[in-house]
Amino acid sequence: MAIWLKKGAEASVIKSAAREVRDTVEKTLADIEERGDDAIRELSIRFDNLDRDDYRLSSAEIDACMAQLTKRDITDIEFAQTQVRNFAQHQRNSMRDLEVETLPGVVLGHKHIPVNAAGCYVPGGKYPLLASAHMSVITAKVAGVPRIITCAPPFHGKPAPAIVAAQHMAGADEIYCLGGIQAIGAMALGTQSIAAVDMLVGPGNAFVAEAKRQLFGRVGIDLFAGPTETLVIADETVDGEICATDLLGQAEHGPDSPAILLTTSEKLARETMAEIERLLTILPTAGIARQAWESFGEVIVAEDEQEMLAIANDLAFEHVQVMTRDPDFFLDNMRNYGALFLGPRTNVSYGDKVIGTNHTLPTKKAARYTGGLWVGKFIKTCTYQKVMTDEASSLIGEYCSRLCALEGFSGHGEQANIRVRRYGHKHVPYAGIAE
Repeated sequence: MAIWLKKGAEASVIKSAAREVRDTVEKTLADIEERGDDAIRELSIRFDNLDRDDYRLSSAEIDACMAQLTKRDITDIEFAQTQVRNFAQHQRNSMRDLEVETLPGVVLGHKHIPVNAAGCYVPGGKYPLLASAHMSVITAKVAGVPRIITCAPPFHGKPAPAIVAAQHMAGADEIYCLGGIQAIGAMALGTQSIAAVDMLVGPGNAFVAEAKRQLFGRVGIDLFAGPTETLVIADETVDGEICATDLLGQAEHGPDSPAILLTTSEKLARETMAEIERLLTILPTAGIARQAWESFGEVIVAEDEQEMLAIANDLAFEHVQVMTRDPDFFLDNMRNYGALFLGPRTNVSYGDKVIGTNHTLPTKKAARYTGGLWVGKFIKTCTYQKVMTDEASSLIGEYCSRLCALEGFSGHGEQANIRVRRYGHKHVPYAGIAE
């Protein structure tokens, strides 16, 4: 039986957006839909203190942002984007159009068709999170999306050079300096100056997440996102310092980000808790990380690997760092997770920033039914059918006629019957049943 050495207030399930957030988003989206650009400008001035005639960045502004980065900055961004692009391309190559003759004369198939336009949100209010540009824009590009626009909030009152550079280098067709609800609303609903998109992707704060939730259906979205979640599964093969580092490295995302240690070693558990307290005295982002750890951190000691597996599957966390004697046990047996990071040589930060897998991942137990952002999210798998012979049409038609009669759908049945008459040369009464 597992024991909790530390229990979080709400570690495994983060509450949905508060009523005031939902109400604010609903009113704001209605205002954007009604007033378009005027509403966008007012919101941008109010929340980001940024007033522009046009929130789309010009080529000159993009070049100016690029010029502020060093050669090393550019090289590092290029390296990260190459890794993301390479993995996304391998994913795309795995998705093949299909056509098969299932019966003589009956051909079924599907085609993978990218959406026409995608809007990518790149958060950047607290930190200039340029990695989100790689994850969304490049993935959409590899999927074949013809038009990709990006929105990122201003950083210290102006476009963040690193984010702009990452968006541009990733291949964004339009780059806007817009944040929050106004960015999501502008991309999804469209304004006088911004054409609407078909799909929204990218992480963001509670208001961004709620805006995406309310707009789902009018546009597609990648997933419903909440605060970053991290689960470290470890045994005595590693030490408390590396476990504490990996927990705090993700807790700094925000004060409501849960970080959990799951282990079979009580010794490691207590060492990790002590190391966390030590590191919080020197970590520059300790102000945020401490809040997250104190409110949402947990330490669980399980009896064995099987119990750790059961607990991990129940948590269904976004990030799962596995540092055990046999990490592949979890690769082979875990079913509910956003992404796995196997062995002490890798970590969640690699996935967040550079290694090539996508960092937009399911939270709040959504890993039970979906994976993270990948090229397939931008692609519609659309089926088609062809009936090539008279005999095949008549054969399928006879079955269809009888099945429609079972449901009482005589109009549907007639679609089958007319083909049985024409191509099978058989008598079927109008609205009757093929024998």
